Amino acid sequence: MSAEYATFGLAPAMRAGGVLANGDYQVHRDFVDFIVDGRPLLFQLSDLDAVSPLASDVPPAIFTAQVRSLLLEAEAPLPGGRYVIYGCPDCEDLACGAVTALIDQDGDDYIWRDFAWQTDEHADLELNGYHGIGPFRFRGAEYRTALGSLLAGDSEAPRRRVLLIGARVALLAKLAAALRTIGIGADITHDVGGVPADELRAYGAVAFGRSIGQQQRAAVRRAFADAGIDVAYVDGLAPIVPLLVAQIEHALDRSPAAQRRLTRLVAADGEAGVEVTSPCRVRLTAYRLDRLYRTHTHEVFDGILEPGRHRIALDAKAVKGESFVVARTSGGVLVEAVALR
Repeated sequence: MSAEYATFGLAPAMRAGGVLANGDYQVHRDFVDFIVDGRPLLFQLSDLDAVSPLASDVPPAIFTAQVRSLLLEAEAPLPGGRYVIYGCPDCEDLACGAVTALIDQDGDDYIWRDFAWQTDEHADLELNGYHGIGPFRFRGAEYRTALGSLLAGDSEAPRRRVLLIGARVALLAKLAAALRTIGIGADITHDVGGVPADELRAYGAVAFGRSIGQQQRAAVRRAFADAGIDVAYVDGLAPIVPLLVAQIEHALDRSPAAQRRLTRLVAADGEAGVEVTSPCRVRLTAYRLDRLYRTHTHEVFDGILEPGRHRIALDAKAVKGESFVVARTSGGVLVEAVALR
């Protein structure tokens, strides 16, 4: 077993929710990811739609139990001393598949080893082992400090609620319903003047419709600033619900920019430019408004991209007129208006 040490840390991450082109919904999940040698451990695995056991929406008692389990203060949840490192973002059923590992102590050190993909109580390391991952040896003090900070409540809980401000009530109602379906709270208002700071503090983002003028936007920003609340602002690109959901998902992303998988999206001259930092599945969807303000949706690309920058052709019919492109991975989403020639 390697005697070299790996660094251990934690960082906020999310499984990006959204309204997909086929009409399906993908649930939003906030969680704490494991940072090994400066990069999310999840990125070292094959492209995987998964979350760690340290999800923000689990009951506090279960969250605490998960942390204490990783500290080896409780028995392993699986036979053979195995622990769930990443699991299904939609349920806790092992049958959906999970990344598991052995966690041992060697003196003051903690060691994660024998990573495997597991779908029942017993892991087959020969058939389903991640042979190129680990073992990782972590210094005990660093490991305990990082996980102990979660028990001490040192990190701010994600604010998964959005304030919607616009003139088209029917559109706002549809947007609010879509956000709630994927696990994000949403409220509709025209004025936040006089709203107590405690109520404003519940919001992680404010989304403005295109009809909202600068004076009203400034008043809303001033209300949050006066209350000492840092909130993300979204300028809605178009009255298209899946597009607005994607914009809001991007605004709610709390993960450090340096540790994101999807880092760049541009759309111009008949192509989209995408940059990713590790192998992952990327889906590109184009949305277009015609002259009657009807929405047209086109699936542009769905496949695995290797790290680096990529150029993907856009069908001229999909992006003529007022058009937008959404790039999505399991952990992030970017939105860009198509630049007209």
